[in-house]
Amino acid sequence: MERRDFLKILALPVVSSAAGGVREAGAGLFASPLHTNLLRPPGAVPEEIFASKCIRCGRCVEVCPYESIVPRDVSWAGVNAGTPLIDVTKVPCYLCMKCVEVCPTGTLRRISQAETRMGLAVIDRYACMTWKEGGLLLCRTCYNVCPFKEKAIKLDQLRPVVIEEFCTGCGICTHGCPVTLENGKKAVNVEPIYSLRRKIS
Repeated sequence: MERRDFLKILALPVVSSAAGGVREAGAGLFASPLHTNLLRPPGAVPEEIFASKCIRCGRCVEVCPYESIVPRDVSWAGVNAGTPLIDVTKVPCYLCMKCVEVCPTGTLRRISQAETRMGLAVIDRYACMTWKEGGLLLCRTCYNVCPFKEKAIKLDQLRPVVIEEFCTGCGICTHGCPVTLENGKKAVNVEPIYSLRRKIS
């Protein structure tokens, strides 16, 4: 593909955004790779403009000391090829915030740990051992590993409850969860609801 043609494709999300935003998942070139437990790094701009703003420089990938951030496979057909992602089931985000400091375009905005909203952790009460067994099993892994416990996650009669307004969506709870379902999900999963929410101008 000619470089000129590639740049035209990268510019398409801007036009699409002006017409009402990125198309829904499954829409070919414009499909967002985000889904349960697959997230953007901290400080990411809304998904509808992410692909057109990110220049695929790889600085966020290089600076991450935990190798949490990986680029979307460039062989994947679509405008999101080469953009950074975090699969929290493999390596969560440990909120070192180095990536937001090196992003040259502001695609990852300079925010603090507490301001980070990569997604929202959601506990599946039908899969969580503590909820499913009525509190008889004493798994508190998600609570114990949370960097903001007693703020982002609390215990209600010894059962974990996520506090939405303080959850960063880092995925440390998901990564630590000992329960893995047949579909690959955990008993606590992170949904990228903030990235996929339409930007209001």
